[in-house]
Amino acid sequence: MYDKDDVYHSSVDYYATTGNVLHPPSPLHLLPSPPNGLSPSRYVSVAAQVVYIGVHAETHKPIPMVARVSMTDYRGNILLDTYVRPTHVVTEYRSPATGLQCEHLAAAPAFEDVQRRVYGLIKNKVLVGHSLWVFLSVLGLKHPTIHTRDLALFLPLRRRLKTSKAVNLSILVHHFMGRNVGLDYEDPLEMARAAIDLFRSCEEVFEDVIRTGAWPCDLPPVSYAEYFT
Repeated sequence: MYDKDDVYHSSVDYYATTGNVLHPPSPLHLLPSPPNGLSPSRYVSVAAQVVYIGVHAETHKPIPMVARVSMTDYRGNILLDTYVRPTHVVTEYRSPATGLQCEHLAAAPAFEDVQRRVYGLIKNKVLVGHSLWVFLSVLGLKHPTIHTRDLALFLPLRRRLKTSKAVNLSILVHHFMGRNVGLDYEDPLEMARAAIDLFRSCEEVFEDVIRTGAWPCDLPPVSYAEYFT
């Protein structure tokens, strides 16, 4: 496992040096409580699937709209897994990647209802996931930065892979846990469970570093700063 002593301070952030390959987590029924003493109920793992509702006039990038939200607890049990009825006309369902069609979303719960449910589930919780800025932005929610554990920004994983950039969750899970995810379609429930599994394998160093007053993650994209408090 990575050692908290490997973390050093720079003028911008706290960074972690490379360490040993992370060990896979124990079977779910054998999992202990988190090593830092926090209750497992403090953690919520999240993932979202999006469709597109057009193209941004200035950036020419597709505009995402949340289509499915999946959330699990510390041990991968489902807290929420629902489609979301779009508030705008969908121009691209991304069907080859998502498997989604119009009928999946037509009778789904309204965006406002899902947003309200998600807010209730993440309030006062530690949010675990990959690229959490995407999840928060498509749901129009904010969350305290100190209560986020974003594996896309976790520097020890990047150092181990010798990159300074965010690495896809499927690559992280394959490299550090020997598992393949997302082989057929994007599945946010699979991704939420993969994220919490990977987090548990590096949780001790993650939390130990934070308790020292350091921060073991890179910053999210500046254009998403409004979603973090």
